[in-house]
Amino acid sequence: MQLLGLHHVTAIASDARRNVEFYTRALGLRLIKKTVNFDDPSTYHLYYGDHVGTPGSVLTFFPWAGLRRGLPGTGQAYATSFSVSADALPFWEQRLRSHGVALKPIITRFGESVLTFTDTDGLILELVATASPDPRTPWTHPEISQAHGIRGFHGVTLALTDAARTRALLTASMGYREIAAEGTRTRFTVGDGAPGTFIDLLVDPSLPRGLQGGGTVHHVAFRTSDDAAQAVALNEVRALGLHASPVMDRNYFHSIYYREPEGILFEIATDTPGFTIDEPVESLGGKLMLPPQYEPQRAEIEANLPKLG
Repeated sequence: MQLLGLHHVTAIASDARRNVEFYTRALGLRLIKKTVNFDDPSTYHLYYGDHVGTPGSVLTFFPWAGLRRGLPGTGQAYATSFSVSADALPFWEQRLRSHGVALKPIITRFGESVLTFTDTDGLILELVATASPDPRTPWTHPEISQAHGIRGFHGVTLALTDAARTRALLTASMGYREIAAEGTRTRFTVGDGAPGTFIDLLVDPSLPRGLQGGGTVHHVAFRTSDDAAQAVALNEVRALGLHASPVMDRNYFHSIYYREPEGILFEIATDTPGFTIDEPVESLGGKLMLPPQYEPQRAEIEANLPKLG
């Protein structure tokens, strides 16, 4: 496969308005797309990222009102980490505390400082202060300088009871290579190994079995450049005997889905056509955008969705 790193991560929330407030105000991300779950238009699909929703910067949510809280653990994408500059963590400690966010003590992992916290639903997030080259530009926020802003993903941690089969899938078929190991954690990367490409496999016997619900990751999406590269990936997945979906048109990218051997849902998504296909860049996220099949139901859909602010 010709994978380029992470494309997006999709998680589950229980309150859409609270979700928007946390990610746009506390973390300073841009709401780049306000649409609906294409498989369930009764709920939003909210996308956050940088100025244009660059692949590798986008965290998305399905918010189902009143949904029970899940339990992060094994069999899940356990933690999602963002890249910030090497000296940014003191700023983020102060800022997050001012927003009432409980923080774990900063730790060192693979030579980089990591600040761990959770969002309002308990989703595990990390800010990784890295000196590695990262040319991505954070979204402009009036309270967060570009020197301190979130630049996009650093990586994702998959929690497993046994990493052997997932490791084999990543390295033998998905183009990843192992670059480091530390305690119960092994790190993999693809391409030039820059922030936005890392996958950590964590085998920690103290973790519970994960339970999906609010505050857990629904799936992890990997980048591929275009439809032709995705077709190669689809053939490879099916040749491995894994059940893969047909290509699905998500308007902003094309997707295939499959479960890796330990049950975590993977997606391979194209970089094209991007989030400006139905809105100009200056007004991304400004109004509810619907795929053509739901446009005739717009009035009913809008009436049933909660107000975001």
